Amino acid sequence: MTNTSRRNHAGTTLGLDFGTTNTVAARADGFGKPNVLTFDQGGDLHSTFRSVLCFFQTRLRPGVSENRIEAGPWGIQRFAEDPQHCRFLQSFKTFAASKAFVDTIVQGKRYRFEDLLSTFLKKMESHAGDALKPRPTRLVIGRPVTFAGGDPDEDLAMRRYQAGLDQMGFDSIDFVYEPVAAAFFYAQRLTQSATILVADFGGGTSDFSIIRFEKAGDKLTAIPMGASGVGIAGDTFDYRLIDHVVSPRLGKGTRYRSFGKELDIPVHYFANFARWNQLAIMKSPATLRELDELASAAIDRSGLDRLIELIEDDLTWDLYRAVSETKIALSRDERTRLKVVSGSIRIDEEVTRADFESWVAPDIARIEESVDEALMRAGVGAGGIDRVFLTGGSSFLPVIRRLFERRFGAPRIETGDQLVSIAAGLALIGQEEDLTPWTVAAPSTIAA
Repeated sequence: MTNTSRRNHAGTTLGLDFGTTNTVAARADGFGKPNVLTFDQGGDLHSTFRSVLCFFQTRLRPGVSENRIEAGPWGIQRFAEDPQHCRFLQSFKTFAASKAFVDTIVQGKRYRFEDLLSTFLKKMESHAGDALKPRPTRLVIGRPVTFAGGDPDEDLAMRRYQAGLDQMGFDSIDFVYEPVAAAFFYAQRLTQSATILVADFGGGTSDFSIIRFEKAGDKLTAIPMGASGVGIAGDTFDYRLIDHVVSPRLGKGTRYRSFGKELDIPVHYFANFARWNQLAIMKSPATLRELDELASAAIDRSGLDRLIELIEDDLTWDLYRAVSETKIALSRDERTRLKVVSGSIRIDEEVTRADFESWVAPDIARIEESVDEALMRAGVGAGGIDRVFLTGGSSFLPVIRRLFERRFGAPRIETGDQLVSIAAGLALIGQEEDLTPWTVAAPSTIAA
């Protein structure tokens, strides 16, 4: 890892964990623990800021409306109040490394990824209020080891990140691998030298980093050893639930007639529908027209009619919540029910943990391969790892926990502050006199 900012820093730093599902920010000023920002929504305090954008119109007077934007829990609230008159974007971090995504048009304006990022961060900053006063001059932001997507372009993603962040007006911007930040946060509790594997499970990617920490008195020295990542995480697990439980109720597996033949309904519609970042893109006249034509030719059109209703009437947030609640329930219970009641859609299906774990088994195998890759790059075996720190929302899943207990032994596994550890670690790294061991190359050093 190389350094993008070699100067000493005595001011306030902001650590930003921009996630596929949630975004967390923390500030540090060199005194004690970093403070995780909280957001006060009418008395409800949020330590995570949902990574969503909601575009809508506000009626000022008869015949006159104003385009508005909200984000985080405020965006969710606005969308819930009037979904049919909103454009709702979630999991848009997944677009960062996609060459296929150029821009999207909302309210007559063209938004590139960097525009979505800066718009989102500016709304988050406005809701932070006094928590960001005085405004930190240094930003330390996390980035995945491997970006999400089928064929991610890392250079493109980093250039887009930089272009969006440049609109924020910070004096300096440094990039740190997300699991490295979590490792730095965890290392503050070490009482002796140790080799640590950090497994960070986000919404779009699962990232792994192995670092040797040498402890000498109050001095903590880090030696990065190896890292790896895979574009499989929380959104992928959601996809499996939708694909197996929901999509069959929305027309997947049904057939239609064309020129005297019976054909299967194309599965790519359901693959896109089950990916949160694709939902807003599916709500296009062309896609809805294609689905309506298929429904007209379907042998049984009832499922496709429900799919069209979910997309056209923006009822997918209810589905997202139902899937998320089901996944959380399966972390503690052997069985639960996935329930969706939205518009004319009525889904109430039992889901067992055993079924869910069988659906995600190929994904877990790829995660284990990525862990092996990190070990190989670090030049150590499982026995050379002293501690394993699990962080991120999917670290709560029993199937994830069992994987690491089997590989490293339960006594070496630790968790804690799963949702805020990265942001806190980023803020602490920003207070270091020398950022060289922590940061990764800035986009300006990467050929365009």
